[in-house]
Amino acid sequence: MNTAAASTTWVRYTPGQRLLRFTLYLLFVLAIVQSLRTIDVIPEFLYDAPTQMADLLHRMWPISWRSFPGSIQKALIETLHMATLGTILAVIMAVPVGLAAAHNLTPNRAINFLARLILVSSRSINSLVWALLFIAIFGPGPLAGTIAIAFRSIGFIGKLLGEAIEDAQPGPIEALTATGASTGAIIAYGYWPQIRPAFWSIVLLRWDINVRESAVLGLVGAGGIGMALNSAMDLFQWDKVSLILVLIFAIVIIAEIIITRARKTLL
Repeated sequence: MNTAAASTTWVRYTPGQRLLRFTLYLLFVLAIVQSLRTIDVIPEFLYDAPTQMADLLHRMWPISWRSFPGSIQKALIETLHMATLGTILAVIMAVPVGLAAAHNLTPNRAINFLARLILVSSRSINSLVWALLFIAIFGPGPLAGTIAIAFRSIGFIGKLLGEAIEDAQPGPIEALTATGASTGAIIAYGYWPQIRPAFWSIVLLRWDINVRESAVLGLVGAGGIGMALNSAMDLFQWDKVSLILVLIFAIVIIAEIIITRARKTLL
């Protein structure tokens, strides 16, 4: 008996698991090799990159602070307006979709499927692609950027809102249902008190993300400070480029501070 116990060897993985792990590692290595083969890297440009970077930084200094009043200031304010209005529009459109996507609130499978399809479609298309689409419809400018931000945000807000509704405790809901409360009353007094912290967290987080995204939508002509950045780069005004980059960095930091304090106040 002791001999049998001594001869027993503990093995962490079964032969099938070891084979699966080896296959995954092999596929990972093959993917890296294939990617390196297909990426066209020009060695001359790679070797010259540090020199070009040093030259670019030299041309970007000193920062042209005197260029801020005027078009750049207007573009910065426009970026904040795009992010704010886009988030508000997204909330208005995403709330009904999120309610329809929650299976415990909307038990109809067809409606659930349609709502989830809308949420996936919104998230699967990048904001730059949305911006290009709406530029073709409304023309270049902040309107296209605002709507692009809104449509991109529907999937994010609706999905997290639907998940928050599904995670709500059923006790208050069952009590309200037993009293014959209407659907609106159940949402207002049963679900909303439970999902309110999650809702404000989702909205504030999405606004923070939209501030960052609106800063680059102008690169495709959708308004905001990105258009000023693109114009300065096209005209080789590198001192203005450095100013715009500093402003984008500053606005992201300020937005993060605002979000942090707002969360503490509201939650």
